[in-house]
Amino acid sequence: MSERQSVDKGQDRELSRHLAHDIDETVQQSALYAVEQLVAFAHKKGLIGLQDTDYSRNLLLEQFGFSEPYSGGEAGGIIAPEALQPVLNVLIDYGFAIGLIPENTDTYRDLLDSKIMGQLMARPSEVIRDFHQTEAERGIEAATDAFYQLSIDSNYIRMDRVASNVYWNQTTPYGDMEITINLSKPEKSPKEIAMAKLLPPPVYPKCQLCRENVGYAGRVNHPSRQNLRIIPVELNREPWFFQYSPYVYYNEHCIVFHHDHVPMKLTKDTLRRLLAFTKAFPHYFIGSNADLPIVGGSILTHDHFQGGRHTFPIEKADVDGVYHNEAFPQVTAGIVNWPMSVIRFTSTDPDALLEAGNAAFEAWKGYSDPSVDVLSHTELEGETIPHNTVTPIVRRDSEGRYQMDLVLRNNRTSEEYPEGIFHPHREMHHIKKENIGLIEVMGLAILPGRLKDELDGIADILCGDDELAVAMQQEGHPLFKHADWIYQLNTRFGRLSDKETAVRNVQNEVGLKFSEILEHAGVYKRNPSGQQAFGRFMKQLGYTLGE
Repeated sequence: MSERQSVDKGQDRELSRHLAHDIDETVQQSALYAVEQLVAFAHKKGLIGLQDTDYSRNLLLEQFGFSEPYSGGEAGGIIAPEALQPVLNVLIDYGFAIGLIPENTDTYRDLLDSKIMGQLMARPSEVIRDFHQTEAERGIEAATDAFYQLSIDSNYIRMDRVASNVYWNQTTPYGDMEITINLSKPEKSPKEIAMAKLLPPPVYPKCQLCRENVGYAGRVNHPSRQNLRIIPVELNREPWFFQYSPYVYYNEHCIVFHHDHVPMKLTKDTLRRLLAFTKAFPHYFIGSNADLPIVGGSILTHDHFQGGRHTFPIEKADVDGVYHNEAFPQVTAGIVNWPMSVIRFTSTDPDALLEAGNAAFEAWKGYSDPSVDVLSHTELEGETIPHNTVTPIVRRDSEGRYQMDLVLRNNRTSEEYPEGIFHPHREMHHIKKENIGLIEVMGLAILPGRLKDELDGIADILCGDDELAVAMQQEGHPLFKHADWIYQLNTRFGRLSDKETAVRNVQNEVGLKFSEILEHAGVYKRNPSGQQAFGRFMKQLGYTLGE
């Protein structure tokens, strides 16, 4: 730390102490009591040891400008709270009052939230040591169970926000899918968005997946990660890291990312790494987003995978038939009954599975079938542009066999479909227009948070809210983009008598639209011509349909 930074921090502490003098003593005592509750919570949950309690208390006292602890009774008599967030909110409110954060917004509150919890955690090396000790004594499942709980107890995973997500199961022609409206990721205020645009491009950390995020204080355009901990893992004799997602979209949603800030690139080594992970973590699936724009994920600049302990709808889907290939006698293959185009390879031998999967991947990268709009490459100003790639998913089945799903992707655009031929078409954009990534490929919809209020308003219109029905016809109204759909719903259902029925009908229609969106993203459509074309590709790979 520079001398100037030391002076600035000292001035900030003095300012906080000065402002604290003007705050009612009752409020100060509430903040001090919250400090004791947090220390008790951290000890109870195993975030800190008994010998760390005085140390952690003193860190928090200094952070909030206090020179003495709570005086309302013996600290040892403090009972750890059952819920963490209400206690944190007391301290964050106090922090705003004494100037620790400039504005009382979610962004700044989260920066202080992480800083508080970072004071109540073991150092990264200690967390890593505990993980490996648990793995050695009780197995990998016990180790991930404990690490996941640590990520929740430290408030890195904000379960209070995850609980606010809207979730329902949806019956479709392909089985039940899972639909969520994501409300767990906080939205920035217009002022914060404007401020972020004025900041220079990030240099450190380079992205939100870099290992340097561990302990990082954050800023208005980068989340704080002082309560983040990561576990080193070796994949294909290379250094990678394992952590959990702060916005868990499913059970034990984890991220596995490269030691270095290197771009995503799908190769045979990618498939080898996925198989190596499922060998070390047999209770988890793992997959990768595709590595091309439009069909890829949101972060293509840092090589990473997503995994977790969840059975997705795609895993429950049957294959239409079993294919065999003399070149890979230990492997069976099948076309999955799914709206997207998926080949499922299964084997007890991960090495044989790797060779079969990679052979299909390499063949697909150069395969074209103009009859179904599949072109592997196009020319643009003398440059050859690749369009074919895959979304790979690897898991162990109930019998311990290795399974690899290769979801065939193509990112070509056309005059009719400028956003992507195999991308949600424009008639679906009022529901979702973002890329279809790994999680949604597997049948779990991550729909934008705006839909919560919009769908509620549509349900009101179906129940006879004529005033809203008139207002939404004005361009710029949140429901204006749904106008054609609302007309269709009104025609189909008429005026409904109760809100619960209306909500259920609207959700059902959204779920069916998600199934259609996946059909749009499917390279080979689930119709006779599409499946015949899929069969031609399987034949090209050397597979024949058997018993």
